[in-house]
Amino acid sequence: MIENINWYPGHMKKTRELIQENLKMVDLVIEVIDARIPVSSRNPIIDDLVKGKKRIIILNKSDLSDPADNAIWGEHFKKQGNMVLTMNCMSGMGVPQLYKLLNKLQDEKNEGSPRKRPLRMMIVGVPNVGKSSLINRLTGKKSAKTGDRPGVTRGKQWLSLENGMQLLDTPGILWPKFEDPKVGLNLAFCGSIKDEILDIATLAMELIGVLAKMYPEELMARYKLTELADEDMCINPALENMEEICRKRGFIMAGKRIDYERCAKTVLDEFRGGKIGQITLEKLEA
Repeated sequence: MIENINWYPGHMKKTRELIQENLKMVDLVIEVIDARIPVSSRNPIIDDLVKGKKRIIILNKSDLSDPADNAIWGEHFKKQGNMVLTMNCMSGMGVPQLYKLLNKLQDEKNEGSPRKRPLRMMIVGVPNVGKSSLINRLTGKKSAKTGDRPGVTRGKQWLSLENGMQLLDTPGILWPKFEDPKVGLNLAFCGSIKDEILDIATLAMELIGVLAKMYPEELMARYKLTELADEDMCINPALENMEEICRKRGFIMAGKRIDYERCAKTVLDEFRGGKIGQITLEKLEA
């Protein structure tokens, strides 16, 4: 297993300070998380920083995650006192429901007041969960840069929504060290940690191992595998499965050498793009 993934650039520290300094200026916090990894994509630092503020949790990329798990996690976060919406910020699914909720909160804020003030909110989340896509949907223009790579947004941005509400965008923030190696792996699987700092061949092998246990039918169907390596018979079943995927896809170099790098890029891209199936890597324990 890939261990000790550490990712804490200087701008992450600045983001923490930015949130602390501006929290008193906002009425609520919109926290965007990745529905495929509802625990790993929630930064405990953010959770501590915005404690006490009204919060809307956006389960984003819900088109890529397991619909049954989306419902389970949504109810879980509601029971914790949060407002929750399941969205696909890239396509705009869920945006009307979000506007409806924001308008309701703004009306509640201004109830009994002669001067109607626009709602002010802060958007937070780890890198690559879809904050920029959501902002662009709300503002009706490309106010924030988007991409499938982490670390695109920089600096502090106050933006106006189409209905006059004010939104403070903040760069994605990870935490200094992942105590549980699985958290780092989940974030890496979903692209919240730059591939450039990782051994992607090993990362993809780890992902194949996880999928073989959690979503074996989807993995076999996508790569036309007749069977998966037997854990009791193989020293490294994930590697065996990866090599079989290479053979099925023709990822073979000169001298019949297996092209692990090409396979890794393919598997990671296809998982992140939802081509393997609607997958949730973190299940809520009963």
